Amino acid sequence: MAKGRIEISEHNCKGCTLCTIACPQGVIVMSTDRPNAKGYYPAMLVDPEGKCTGCALCAVACPDVCITVYRQVPARAARAGASV
Repeated sequence: MAKGRIEISEHNCKGCTLCTIACPQGVIVMSTDRPNAKGYYPAMLVDPEGKCTGCALCAVACPDVCITVYRQVPARAARAGASV
């Protein structure tokens, strides 16, 4: 299975929670103790077990384009799709 991670621009996040709803792994939560400079409580990745697959559903759901997705595809799966 692919592994991934995301980075959330806390400065631009308005705390709409759409990414938390979209995440099938449930690894995005809203900050409850650290508002950003605009006064919003931003989303943050909490993934100690490495469950994020880099599916990008959170990034698609984010109306303010605050999420960058990084995805690692296993080498075997990458070779299977290549044609020679």
